Amino acid sequence: MGVSGGVDGLEPWKEKAFQGLAQEVFGWQFELCAPYRSFCKQRGVTPSSVSDWREIPAVPTTAFKYVNLVSTPYTSISRKPDAAFYTSGTTLGSEHRGCHFVPRVSLYRAAFHQPFRRALLPDVEEIRIISLIPSPISAPHSSLSWMVGMAADAFAYEVDWLVQPNGEWTRGPFDVLRAASEEEEPVLVLGTALAFLHLKEAADEPSVSLPTGSRAMVTGGFKGVSRAIGRSELYSTITDYTGIARDRIVNEYGMTELLSQMYEPVLTEGTRAAGRLEAPPWLGVRVLDPTTLEDQPEGEQGIISFFDLANLGSVSHVLTEDLGVLEEGRLAVSGRVPGSEPRGCSRAMDDLMSGGGRL
Repeated sequence: MGVSGGVDGLEPWKEKAFQGLAQEVFGWQFELCAPYRSFCKQRGVTPSSVSDWREIPAVPTTAFKYVNLVSTPYTSISRKPDAAFYTSGTTLGSEHRGCHFVPRVSLYRAAFHQPFRRALLPDVEEIRIISLIPSPISAPHSSLSWMVGMAADAFAYEVDWLVQPNGEWTRGPFDVLRAASEEEEPVLVLGTALAFLHLKEAADEPSVSLPTGSRAMVTGGFKGVSRAIGRSELYSTITDYTGIARDRIVNEYGMTELLSQMYEPVLTEGTRAAGRLEAPPWLGVRVLDPTTLEDQPEGEQGIISFFDLANLGSVSHVLTEDLGVLEEGRLAVSGRVPGSEPRGCSRAMDDLMSGGGRL
């Protein structure tokens, strides 16, 4: 399990503490989410049979495209959830977009706050944010936009929203960046990898130099698009067009199906932490054999799986299609599973779909 340390509420939990909470969460979700309960029963797993959180069945992220995975004490979805986050639909088309219903966003806020502060604002209380991600008002079904909105509400004294949901600029990005570069206070630039590539293409002249202490958060990749660049080139692009040094660029890893995120602790540990993502203590991280879904030995590549305690209102144990390596509690993501769906994921999806509860 990947955990983090420190004195800011993110100190490591004892395994027993995580174990107990995970089993409580599983009992809640087994009782209240009928499709998940059916899936678990097919696998011969019930709350009374589980002695380790790793035994709790994980649902593939693909399931969020087809199955209503809501764990709520209300008898129908007529009690509107606080949020419904949709995946991009780049693989199967917009008609097969996954949906993560969030009955209460309070857990999202609670899971977001301290990890974001530690990773991106360890040295300042508040900061100006320049967002290359649409605002939550313009993109209410984007979990990433909600996340940036939470950052703006909690930490920003000024926010510039530069991108619309259709990818168009709300105004000239370099007009804003140049104006910010003339100020004395540091700036936080938030964007997806693709957004920073668009920023490069929008440049009418090279290099803006944002104030000393500025930093950037980059997230996502180039899935479903024809243009892609490597990590080194991407970071060089960010440095060239914002003046933010490479050791002040923080990679964030998250997904629509999870309410918790992971970050590289480069602002506190330097570039030696680059490429090694740190999880908050309520996020269990595993790397699994693609066929058997058994845990891989430390240092060996496999499919990434998460147990997110913040996912109380849906399903906590989620099986991704990302590949990674886990070492000393930190995760290095190495890309997506190539080609067809791994056998272990396929079997899990078949079992879940046969249990009903489809959208």
